[in-house]
Amino acid sequence: MCVLFHAEHFAEKEEILLDVTSRLWFTYRKNFPAIGGTGPTSDTGWGCMLRCGQMIFAQALVCRHLGRDWRWIKGKRQMDNYFNVLNAFIDKKDSYYSIHQIAQMGVGEGKSIGQWYGPNTVAQVLKKLATFDTWSSLAVHIAMDNTVVMEEIRRLCQSSVPCAGAAACPALESDVLYNGCPEDVGLRERLTLWKPLVLLIPLRLGLTEINEAYIETLKHCFMMPQSLGVIGGKPNSAHYFIGYVGEELIYLDPHTTQPAVEPSDSGCLPDESFHCQHPPCRMSIAELDPSIAVGFFCNTEADFNDWCQQIKKLSLVRGALPMFELVERQPSHFSNPDVLNLTPDSSDADRLERFFDSEDEDFEILSL
Repeated sequence: MCVLFHAEHFAEKEEILLDVTSRLWFTYRKNFPAIGGTGPTSDTGWGCMLRCGQMIFAQALVCRHLGRDWRWIKGKRQMDNYFNVLNAFIDKKDSYYSIHQIAQMGVGEGKSIGQWYGPNTVAQVLKKLATFDTWSSLAVHIAMDNTVVMEEIRRLCQSSVPCAGAAACPALESDVLYNGCPEDVGLRERLTLWKPLVLLIPLRLGLTEINEAYIETLKHCFMMPQSLGVIGGKPNSAHYFIGYVGEELIYLDPHTTQPAVEPSDSGCLPDESFHCQHPPCRMSIAELDPSIAVGFFCNTEADFNDWCQQIKKLSLVRGALPMFELVERQPSHFSNPDVLNLTPDSSDADRLERFFDSEDEDFEILSL
């Protein structure tokens, strides 16, 4: 959950700082096992956007498994699910979303190990890695062309379990959400499942700097309960933005190199270095690099429907230029979304990557 940071009272300020501290904070690390067996043992200087991708995705897993109101308190014993989430990002090859997995999966996106990622590239990689995370069972959708297609998302999140009769039905996990239906709803209705949605929207909000017309819209996105925040930046300057106060963005900065963390002899994982225990960083919204990805998490279908209504209302706010379009069905001129999102070596994906992920100062806007 992203908090609007406008507090003036001490109690509210303390709650805000607790919210910031509770975020999982992923920074550069050193002395971890070599990526690919012979590759880098540190991501200092190149892994900042990968770490930002980890942070926004970790927030989705926290919402999924711990709830939006969960808080981390130093020295307090945490539940097992917290450590399960944290372990999914630890710097080792068999963690779902480790720097090792992201860097190696990025090779399929045309990125060599040790090369900087833009927000679109890290979003595409996280989407692929999420397919192996059966514990979280997330539906990850990346909305391209500045357009969110509701029909595509519902098709992705809704799945029916084939069932010829009660005896043939598989046992269903207790934590699967049945579209918010009570248990006494008929079997046929309950077997329509909703997979929790992680929605990532890569955007370019200007040429070399953010267009001021988008600032109010960006602020409103932070205020939505479904918000996961924003990742963005340019080489050696990527950040995870979690809220704002006035005309300043609040963010977590990955540009601190810490030693890799290993479980203790008892198997306990020291976790204090994964939480930022000092006041968060601030920067002027006008200084935001225009290449970003906005994230949202919808745990249930009701959450998604509510998000859609908020986006529609936002389009009516005076002085707020929409950052993206929300449509019911895919416009006929669009390319196949499966090609764009799942085939990284296609010409369309290459063009979109260059458009959304400016990795140097010399670029041109390509005609899409």
